[in-house]
Amino acid sequence: MNMPSLDLSAVTEEKWGRRRLLGSLLALGFMQLLPSPLKAQGAKRLLILGDSLAAGYGLPTNKGFVVRLEAALKAAGEDVTVLNGGVSGDTSAGARDRLDWALADQPTHVIVEIGANDGLRGLEPKQMEANIDQILTKLKAAKLPTLLAGMLAPPNLGKDYAAAFNSAFPRLAEKHAVPLYPFFLDGVAAERSLNQPDGIHPNEAGVEEVVRRILPAVRQLLSQG
Repeated sequence: MNMPSLDLSAVTEEKWGRRRLLGSLLALGFMQLLPSPLKAQGAKRLLILGDSLAAGYGLPTNKGFVVRLEAALKAAGEDVTVLNGGVSGDTSAGARDRLDWALADQPTHVIVEIGANDGLRGLEPKQMEANIDQILTKLKAAKLPTLLAGMLAPPNLGKDYAAAFNSAFPRLAEKHAVPLYPFFLDGVAAERSLNQPDGIHPNEAGVEEVVRRILPAVRQLLSQG
């Protein structure tokens, strides 16, 4: 009895054809997961190393400074992701100690917004200056363009304290040759309508005002590097 012949070569060719197709599809899917080299070259990652003012204390997640700043930058045509390195209650010593952890997110640019809690707690201005000095030294070594956001001392701590505290930021900016935004809460501090009931943290309208005022300085920072 003659059995019908089976063309094994055709079956083998079909099988390997399917494998090649499957392999091509898997490879294509994998490549889509990888960042585009062109996009990676242009994309910027801006770290905000700060305290509750950066963290968005008391606000919905989508209304904090980091989120609103990123939205404003993108609306202005900037290809940037803003990284939230804000920790509520943090002092300059805390920011110094966690800097390596924050840099693990591989930022391309940094805003240092720290010092408010040093002032609220009446901590020694010279120590605050030394802490921020170490932060800026490390950022310079990492060749990360940096903007220093200044803070003003609470008025109830006296003129001598205020003079020592307030002068630290311009002095640090000059020493490290970084741009200074003189007062992070410019136009918002002490404005009841722009602050939460505690009188310290900006409300949603206050955050928008902070973003509006600091935006030109941030865009200038992003033009570096």
